[in-house]
Amino acid sequence: MTQGTYKRILLKLSGEALLGQAESGIDAGLLARLAAEVADCVTGGAQVGLVIGGGNLFRGAGLAAGGMDRVTGDQMGMLATVMNALAMQDALERAGVPARVMSALRIDQVCEGFSRRRAVEHLRRGRVVLFAAGTGNPFFTTDSAASLRAAEIGADLLVKATKVDGIYSDDPMRNPQARFYKRVTYERVLQERLGVMDTTAIVLCRDHGIPLRVMNIYTPGALVRAVAGDDIGSLVEPGPS
Repeated sequence: MTQGTYKRILLKLSGEALLGQAESGIDAGLLARLAAEVADCVTGGAQVGLVIGGGNLFRGAGLAAGGMDRVTGDQMGMLATVMNALAMQDALERAGVPARVMSALRIDQVCEGFSRRRAVEHLRRGRVVLFAAGTGNPFFTTDSAASLRAAEIGADLLVKATKVDGIYSDDPMRNPQARFYKRVTYERVLQERLGVMDTTAIVLCRDHGIPLRVMNIYTPGALVRAVAGDDIGSLVEPGPS
């Protein structure tokens, strides 16, 4: 990989992305492949931050719908993201890339607490920083956490890795006539409720002028291409509606 267009990126992975062929938990083979792609980005000169959801291990919203206190459920979901971040940290270090997990919840025996200044210093030293436990607050998604951390570290690009090739007007699995958006503005995403990320996350990206690339994480090499500036997947950017 040659030096990419983007110097500092924030990658958002859903917890389900780690499932692969597994019924639950983490697919070890897929984890290793994803870590290798992140390692390629770092080798190419990019500074990489990473936010991983926890849906492969636990979904607080589901239990909350069944009667559990929502705050408790969300806190359990935050802990699931810490588990995923620790797994990715291990995979990255086995791939030869130093990594640090920084949690919005204090869990000092297993990872660092989040500090923006330390996070930026880690990135400058070539370490991948895994931001765990969301924002540390209930009622906020890991999409919102990804947008927040992207703004805090001054990311040049936010990459949302999904199961589809980009942004569609409807679920392409249910509606073959769904329109594909190669490029779209944040205003249009909000107006048409395209479901790219939650509203808080979209507004944060828009207000801080952070472009958002949505792509299929299961396409080998897609992440490296996105960081190198290739027009892969869909791009959301500021501009008129």
